[in-house]
Amino acid sequence: MRIIDVAEVTQAIRDMCIQANHFLSEDMKEIFETSSCMETSPLGKQIFGQLEENLKIAGEEMIPICQDTGMAVIFIKVGQEVHLEGGNLTDAINEGVRQGYKEGYLRKSVVGDPLKRENTKDNTPAVIHYEIVSGDHIEITVAPKGFGSENMSRVFMLKPADGMDGVKNAILTAVKDAGPNACPPMVIGVGIGGTFEKCALMAKHALTRNLKEESQIEWVKELEKEMLLKINKLGIGPGGIGGSVTAMAVNIETYPTHIAGLPVAVNICCHVNRHIHRII
Repeated sequence: MRIIDVAEVTQAIRDMCIQANHFLSEDMKEIFETSSCMETSPLGKQIFGQLEENLKIAGEEMIPICQDTGMAVIFIKVGQEVHLEGGNLTDAINEGVRQGYKEGYLRKSVVGDPLKRENTKDNTPAVIHYEIVSGDHIEITVAPKGFGSENMSRVFMLKPADGMDGVKNAILTAVKDAGPNACPPMVIGVGIGGTFEKCALMAKHALTRNLKEESQIEWVKELEKEMLLKINKLGIGPGGIGGSVTAMAVNIETYPTHIAGLPVAVNICCHVNRHIHRII
């Protein structure tokens, strides 16, 4: 049994919120540079250049890479051999978000009630997804999610008879409907299977997968490649003003489902696709 004080979690979350909002992850940097070289449209290349300049200024002057610093989405895996002390874990996570957004001078975008719309003034509460795993470590992923792209995401409750063609059509429909509103070039997270809420959670989690890593499932890997090609043939392009790079990556997760269903979720993210990982 390993004892971990929740104060360590708070400190980690604080630092991760600040870092994720100022710097691209290493996998995003690499795929962004590769995608920039692949863009064939002169106007598209110009947009990539402006985005690169924005990233450079953000890092040098510690200005957020996007004015929408997002709602904090936290994926946290807690080893079953860990004993937490010093307080409640959920409170510790939210305290980390509060500190990160206040001390990092990040925009506070969370309202306490979805209809009364009063700002909580510290970007809490976070959206937290827990998982109990083996081992004596805590693995944390922080993914601040802006709502320009979040609002463009979709869930499709397909029939089993819709099959692979239905899945492909759902993904393309979501991207086409999003158009320029999701701040392309995009990263596309897809969840296939499970239930209504499970496929949406997989789509969100898929965005945090290292973009340099391919799926271990052969048909999923091939589908990711095919959908990236088809999405980039839509011509939406960087900034939505036309070009050959509409999306930089398509990440797909799957899960078993019911005999009567084929749920598909598409969670779209903008060109920064903020995510950061740490292990305590």
